[in-house]
Amino acid sequence: MEPSATNVLSGGTETSESGVSRLKPNVIGLLGVVFMAIATAAPITAMTGNVPFMMSSGSGIGTPAAFLLAMVVLGIFSVGFTTMSKHITATGAFYGFISFGLGRTVGLAAGLLAAFAYMVFEPSLIGIFSYFAHNTVSDQIGVDVPWWVFAVIMLAINAVGTWFGVAVAERLLVVLLATEVTVLSIMAVSVLFHGGGPEGISLAPINPINAFHGASAGLGLFFAFWSWVGFESTAMYGEESKDPKRIIPRATMIAVLGVGAFYVFVSWMAISGSGQDKAMELAGSDNPMNVFFGPTETYVGHWAVSAMQWLMITGSLACGMAFHNCAARYLYALGREGAIPGLENTIGRTHPEHGSPHIAGLVQTVVAAVLVLAFGLAGKDPYAGLYTLLAVLGTMAILIVQAVCSFAVMAYFRNNHPETRHWFKTFLAPLIGGVAMLGVVVLLVVNMGTAAGSEAGSLVLKATPYLVGLVILAGLGYATYLKRREPARYALLGRAVLEETHER
Repeated sequence: MEPSATNVLSGGTETSESGVSRLKPNVIGLLGVVFMAIATAAPITAMTGNVPFMMSSGSGIGTPAAFLLAMVVLGIFSVGFTTMSKHITATGAFYGFISFGLGRTVGLAAGLLAAFAYMVFEPSLIGIFSYFAHNTVSDQIGVDVPWWVFAVIMLAINAVGTWFGVAVAERLLVVLLATEVTVLSIMAVSVLFHGGGPEGISLAPINPINAFHGASAGLGLFFAFWSWVGFESTAMYGEESKDPKRIIPRATMIAVLGVGAFYVFVSWMAISGSGQDKAMELAGSDNPMNVFFGPTETYVGHWAVSAMQWLMITGSLACGMAFHNCAARYLYALGREGAIPGLENTIGRTHPEHGSPHIAGLVQTVVAAVLVLAFGLAGKDPYAGLYTLLAVLGTMAILIVQAVCSFAVMAYFRNNHPETRHWFKTFLAPLIGGVAMLGVVVLLVVNMGTAAGSEAGSLVLKATPYLVGLVILAGLGYATYLKRREPARYALLGRAVLEETHER
């Protein structure tokens, strides 16, 4: 790599020798990165929100098996992803990886698409947070608070958390995640120790064949992959971690396999606790969350059901906070390279004391607030409208980026680092991962209307593929313009990397 094409960040200051503002280093360890990544998956939201729908409309009794299959595919994808993270550490993660693997033009398009995905994920999670909070406060306290009040609260919490740096967000997320994982684990372990429900514990729910025997195997598998969205955010925290070449690969595999094992076990025990037929009946009822509330009430107690309802609120808050951090870091990564004049002095700057992407965080807060306001003025339900529509939009975008990243890994190691080139790690694994990700995108497109539920006819849903395509074309077009008219700026695209962790 020629020196002029790489903007290298020094390791000890918040402003590098090249003039590029950098994030505060050495502030987050392995567990912190793991928690930040798992927070984006929001285990309690994935379980209580996705599993009943997957059972009734997707994989049926084979829903735990769908999670098992997704875990295997994502684990294979992560092999190539983590191998590349040992060579390149950049806050832009996908943006940096793809720029080095497939070139700056594709890299900028992918970076914009990834930023776009994370930017819409935050208001999506604000929707489900507000929905859970409104219902729980109304049911348990008897106070009818408008959902938009909770939306404002979450916007404020996310903005403050990013302003004061990743260490503050890490401490809060550790508490929130620990509590939600604990209550789900208590339910699952209680069912296991009781030997299951009236039918005992059957192996049928984890039989991979049964993942294809439900109402729509494609829809079930899509929701299984959806439940992991954000796990790849581990790479974004490389510049802020204490030993990125060691921490990021480990954190990614822990997040993928740990979350997967948790999803399989908890969903399996939830079905076993009620019995297969009863669980399917609950999943298709007017209160589908009873798939989890029922076994929790029976085997743990009513207190755990009440706790679970509150933890659904905090879990979605943790998820939204993690996505806010992801979006802010992507905006910062794109801004600090100055692809657009002036951005390096605005969203590309870090806080002088906290070393956080504070301006990028504020920009993301404004974007999220505008989207929430727009959906609110349009009269959309915070769950069926705001959460579902933006989640589908963001998921389509990020899955495409993940697929492209897999192919970038293959290209990068074909041209670089023969000493670490490997037939499986840097070729077969990313090839399988990339093809599988494209397959999930197809599943999403085919099942998009069903996934959106009552919003199947929404203009936002119909525009989703076109919005994603527009972002891609904008990135490709602008990169091409820079290549021809401003080659100096073009040379910097995706090239701001951390000096002590980038092996050239």
